[in-house]
Amino acid sequence: MGPLRGMTILDLTTVLMGPYATQILADMGADLIKVESPEGDIVRQLGPGRTKGMGGMFLNANRGKRSIVIDLKQAEGRDTLLRLARAANAIVYNVRPQAMARLGLDYEALAAANPAILYVGLFGYGQTGPYAAKPAYDDLIQGASGIPTLIAMAGDGTPRYVPITIADRVVGLKAVNAILGGLMHQQRTGIGQRIDVPMFEEMAEFVLIDHLGGLTYDPPLDHGGYARLLSRYRRPYKTSDGHICALIYNDKQWKSFFEAIGKSELLAEPRFATHAARHAHIDEIYQEVGRIFVTRTTAEWRELLERADIPVMPMHTLESILEDPHLEAVGFFRTIEHPVEGRVRQMRVPSTWSESQPEPGGPAPTFGQHGRDILHAAGFSAEEIERLGRQKAVHLPASENT
Repeated sequence: MGPLRGMTILDLTTVLMGPYATQILADMGADLIKVESPEGDIVRQLGPGRTKGMGGMFLNANRGKRSIVIDLKQAEGRDTLLRLARAANAIVYNVRPQAMARLGLDYEALAAANPAILYVGLFGYGQTGPYAAKPAYDDLIQGASGIPTLIAMAGDGTPRYVPITIADRVVGLKAVNAILGGLMHQQRTGIGQRIDVPMFEEMAEFVLIDHLGGLTYDPPLDHGGYARLLSRYRRPYKTSDGHICALIYNDKQWKSFFEAIGKSELLAEPRFATHAARHAHIDEIYQEVGRIFVTRTTAEWRELLERADIPVMPMHTLESILEDPHLEAVGFFRTIEHPVEGRVRQMRVPSTWSESQPEPGGPAPTFGQHGRDILHAAGFSAEEIERLGRQKAVHLPASENT
């Protein structure tokens, strides 16, 4: 019953960026048809799993979708996809546009099959620049958008990547915004269009909103960078028995903090007097507070800071977050029965809607699980379906769990 119920989206994406975006659309009720190559989505192979091709990362980025395996390099496979596209609202892909053109699946081909279709590409770079045909991966885009440089500035001088696929996730979310806007335009006008979502440009904007700083101006006022975020002392505070995450930010919070620890006299120091002064002395302030935090236990600090109404949270591990009392209270994690994998942990849709609540439409599909059903619903006869199977234009499982 989600807000996109009745929408059909052909999902040609693989790995993480595209599947993450299309999973959100599936949670919103769209019928997501995951079109896989005969080799399958490579993420099926990543991480621990109970069954070949059903790794944990795949389960967490492909729930609520239906899978069909089509060999798009065969003319019959290409024609099958174009026939499916006639009834689709959108097609989403994340290979380079040049690869789609070689398959005969560029925007012009899809628009000829369905003039109202939304043709959405998630790839590395805008198509009017010199990087247009270059391949792109999360690591490359993190580097190109300045993230390792920022980490080096904030740390020991060694550039590093963020240990999550942050470019894939951010650009995936931006793609969801673009797709929803495109679908709204389509529903109002009946007109389709091509939408490109380039990783480099999207991540450059994402990073530079924080860090363009004085480079915003012409001529520049400084060398860019947001000092508080770049402080090497901006980290979870070490306590006498662990770590804790706290942020003392505004005037009220600093006053409450110093009063709570019995050091109100520090408020008279010029460096603590105003937000601007604290910003100008951020390194020494973080160092000073760090020396204070190490004098008490994590539990003592959490009680003191919560009583003083100062923002504080635990520093979770990947295991301890599973037992967080807030996530437990809101039902964030749930255990479901996967038809192949048995009991698996699933995360709920984080947002809460008073109407048309998005919900996972089912577990991640096995390889090609729904091929016959998808083709039958698109008007293919039983004879056509079996012929495509014999030609290996469509790879059909011996039996399906539907």
